[in-house]
Amino acid sequence: MTTAKDLFIITMDPAPERPVGQGDLSLALAGAELLDLLAAGTVTVDGDLVVPGGSPVPDDRLLAAAAAGLTRQPPYERVEDWLWRRGRDLAAAYQKALEEDGDLTRKRSGLLPFGPKEMEAADTPARRRAAARREEGDPVLASLASAVGLGGERSEDDEPGLGDETVTTVVATVHEAVMELEAVRQRRTIENTAFANVWRGP
Repeated sequence: MTTAKDLFIITMDPAPERPVGQGDLSLALAGAELLDLLAAGTVTVDGDLVVPGGSPVPDDRLLAAAAAGLTRQPPYERVEDWLWRRGRDLAAAYQKALEEDGDLTRKRSGLLPFGPKEMEAADTPARRRAAARREEGDPVLASLASAVGLGGERSEDDEPGLGDETVTTVVATVHEAVMELEAVRQRRTIENTAFANVWRGP
């Protein structure tokens, strides 16, 4: 299992305090992948640039896909740009992969047997590992979870110490990207409301 898969699972188990936006989660998953690639030595971060390393790709098909998309020649990609590019529809890709692996199952909502289905984490070793990692207070997982709104609002003083400057840079960039996405959402809401008021008239 990877940090990204652990993150996806804990957004579903138990039910989060509030629904996690797919865009927010996709950005955080891209950050989690980058951290896993860093830990494996597949990439390094030089300042804010993602630089391919010399170590082999981890044995995970989604991480392998992430590594395959690395910019191999200068100018290298910035961490922020990686998050936005790699994060596109990434939550859906992880949902599909985890469902194929049996780590997610579909449950019916409502009493009727033909009612709509929702996803939930299956009782698997992957679920137990992710839950244990969260309960143990893993600082990387906790910081990524807080970026998507899990664990309540945190101030900078409340953030767990990550202990590594590169990891801190990646996690901070994830938080900034999620806040930027929220700003875009709010701006669109205001614009749509203003547009509707014009058509509605006095």
